[in-house]
Amino acid sequence: MFQELIAQMAREVEKLQFELNVTLPNEIRKAVELGDLKENSEYKAALERQQFVQARLGQLTQRVTKLANIDITQIPGDRVGLGSKVIVEDLQSKARETYELVFGDAGELHDGHVTMGSPIGRALQGKSVGEEAILKLPTRIRKLQIVELQTIHDRNAEEVV
Repeated sequence: MFQELIAQMAREVEKLQFELNVTLPNEIRKAVELGDLKENSEYKAALERQQFVQARLGQLTQRVTKLANIDITQIPGDRVGLGSKVIVEDLQSKARETYELVFGDAGELHDGHVTMGSPIGRALQGKSVGEEAILKLPTRIRKLQIVELQTIHDRNAEEVV
């Protein structure tokens, strides 16, 4: 399940490394040939893109390392954790919402996906069915009761991001 995400990031790393090592040096070389670098927008744009690509490569490398070190056996099978799909009921409005806890800065969040580090993710972590999660928002406090829970162990690998 994490292998697919790691492979996706590895493909992005490969593209970015090609851009960093081949495409951008060519663009910078062409811009330098145009002369006066103080007012050369192509040169500035290439340098800015180079900085962005370097930063993104650093992020991806760090993320792949963290994903590779996740031990699924350490994720609880009876409480909310990474990969869990949770149905909660707002105790005030009685509205039901479904959330799926995904890894860190998951690049492509879909409806209902929340990261482990988000306020709702932190509020839900470690809770079991029937327990209350208190979500502190800037304007109010929400009390959510865990109604249903599917942990990463209960779900198919294809379902988990």
